[in-house]
Amino acid sequence: MISKKNQVSNKSPQKSHSLEQSLGDALRRLRERERVSLRTLAKKCGFSPSFISQVELNQASPSLASLERIAAGIGVTLGDFFHAAEHSGPELVRLSQRPVLQSGWSRSQIESLGNPGIGSRLEPLLVTMHCEGTSGKRLHTSNKEQFVMIMSGSVMLDLEDGTQELHQGDAITIPAGTPHRWENKGTKDVQLIKITPR
Repeated sequence: MISKKNQVSNKSPQKSHSLEQSLGDALRRLRERERVSLRTLAKKCGFSPSFISQVELNQASPSLASLERIAAGIGVTLGDFFHAAEHSGPELVRLSQRPVLQSGWSRSQIESLGNPGIGSRLEPLLVTMHCEGTSGKRLHTSNKEQFVMIMSGSVMLDLEDGTQELHQGDAITIPAGTPHRWENKGTKDVQLIKITPR
């Protein structure tokens, strides 16, 4: 689900359920905007057409890795999912106004830290992985370089040549095409900043 956080006076920001917009709606808009048929997208991603259809109907929750594959198949970025839901907004993105995308399967949420409508060349995201959260079942690749910094907690990063444990303050640059997988094996949430070129 994509939602916008609601500002509550003198309290911590809470997510607004009245402003929620489904991931499926955003996916369908992007696919139609880029003129990619459902079957063509499924073929590009390596998924079945029925799975893509289920995602668009909000009957299936893709993992973070699967969502990245779907975005790449359309020819867009994860940030474009927020742009599909948010038609306009200030360049300043306040804590209470960050669009939020939920991934139930991955036990994670993604928050956009930039305004996708201002033509920025960078896509900054805040990813919160809850206990037992993971980016996917197996190693996956991205077609773009990624810079990641751990803001809180500890997270495991599986690579082809082994596993690294990253702690608060650690940072890593993952070259495009590098197989990897994130997993939170701890009991507390992990937050990481992820920056990729658009």
